[in-house]
Amino acid sequence: MPEKSKSRRGGLGLTQTHTLGKDSIVYAMAPDNVPALHVQDGDRVVVHTCDCFEDQIQSEEQDFGELDWERINPATGPIYVEGAEPGDLLVVNIENIRLAHRGVMTTGPNLGVLGDELAHNVIRMIPVQDGKVIFDDGVELPLRPMIGVIGTAPAKERVACGTPGPHGGNMDCKRIGVGAQLILPVNVPGALLALGDLHAVMGDGETAVCGVEIAAEVEISVQVLKGKAWPAPMVINSDAVMTIASALTLDEAANAAAKNMVHFLEHECGMDKAKATFLLSIAGDIRICQVVDPLKTARYELPRTIAEHYGFQF
Repeated sequence: MPEKSKSRRGGLGLTQTHTLGKDSIVYAMAPDNVPALHVQDGDRVVVHTCDCFEDQIQSEEQDFGELDWERINPATGPIYVEGAEPGDLLVVNIENIRLAHRGVMTTGPNLGVLGDELAHNVIRMIPVQDGKVIFDDGVELPLRPMIGVIGTAPAKERVACGTPGPHGGNMDCKRIGVGAQLILPVNVPGALLALGDLHAVMGDGETAVCGVEIAAEVEISVQVLKGKAWPAPMVINSDAVMTIASALTLDEAANAAAKNMVHFLEHECGMDKAKATFLLSIAGDIRICQVVDPLKTARYELPRTIAEHYGFQF
């Protein structure tokens, strides 16, 4: 889709608001992906996304075997951010998420935690009404929209959008929602940001291999951050500073997320390693993001007020 944009006068000068349609999608994050959109540092983008099945599922009676499994976890993009150079960080501000009126859930053999016990594939269409997900009679959950897949291009290899890693990708972190600031590494010129796999709501772990998968419009703004050696990916919101790590096992992911937080406190707050470790042991929390992707993902959460007490400013 040709980009659409309009100018607005912001505090830092002339910025643009762009629109990127969901016909501009990639299935892997890669340094050789052709940019679908060029933006300036500080610009806003309204990104239209498919659900994780590229909107292929429209009925609970649909034959699961007819899905095109080459079209899973598409991400809209990539977006080239002018001025972003390798070694920088990209700050993605999640400004707003507007969801479709219906989502979908699936599970079955070889899918999710119970994939070894399920005999048949099951599809559930999930209505979204009045700010709630209607799961069942009498069971309604408040919407907690979040982005499952979001990342920048790795420096050399192609990484499927369904796989998380140091570049971001399919982290399935429920904290990447409205009001969050996601910090991603810039590995190639322009960063090549892409995102998709929205969920109307998802619990930590993503046990069934899905949340409520849903198409959406995501409004973001982007900022290039130079001169910081933060252990991206990170998420910062009004409540917490978080480090995210993915690895073959959940133990490895949790350990890496904790070490990343210690390194953040060392470099950003001037704290020695032992003191930072003591602090995390009494004030921090290791959380599970997901346990169903090719790599498992964990996050370490530290209250933002504590980080700010020790000098963190953002």
